[in-house]
Amino acid sequence: MSAPAYSPPDAAPVILHEDDALVFVDKPAGLLSVPGRGPEKADCMIARLARIYPEILLVHRLDLDTSGVMVFARSPAAQRHLGHQFEARKTRKHYIARVDGLLSQKEGHVDLPLIVDWPNRPRQKICHDTGKPARTDWKLLRHEDGTSRLRLVPLTGRSHQLRVHMQAIGHPILGDTLYASGKALNWPRLMLHAQSLRLTHPETGQGMTISSKVPF
Repeated sequence: MSAPAYSPPDAAPVILHEDDALVFVDKPAGLLSVPGRGPEKADCMIARLARIYPEILLVHRLDLDTSGVMVFARSPAAQRHLGHQFEARKTRKHYIARVDGLLSQKEGHVDLPLIVDWPNRPRQKICHDTGKPARTDWKLLRHEDGTSRLRLVPLTGRSHQLRVHMQAIGHPILGDTLYASGKALNWPRLMLHAQSLRLTHPETGQGMTISSKVPF
């Protein structure tokens, strides 16, 4: 089955915070973080920001179908500083997700190594032999009509980490076209939102946390 045509939401970037060093934005679901392959996928978050901030530089990414807080740099020095924070896991990210089924525990931890599933890219898979370490903390917020709303905290930054980990414990994220199946697929979007991002400002050295409203 072919992938659906890329049709990102047509809305101006929502700026959550800006200063001389960085810009925080609220990325909508359905918009690429960076350009994809082919001219039809040139529209993306960084391209839209470049019309406002020509000097804008990439720091990290969110999946196409994930919404929420992203940070971009406004100088090479800020980009390096922020990049080092992400690499050293000195940033703190909180996500909100709705998952299939009712979790009985109040909180938990998933520690399962991940590697790309080459024949089925961009899917990732769990592999205890060659996978890279991947760890996620989760906390149950509430049950909602046969589903569970969770706060997810990735302690590592592997591709599709939260999506694969939730599937692995038997509670895939709703609307996940790569890892969910059955009734868990019948949702208008991937129910995963990057709610907040905490980091150290590259110029002032002050800790800062920027959040965005969960749209589901």
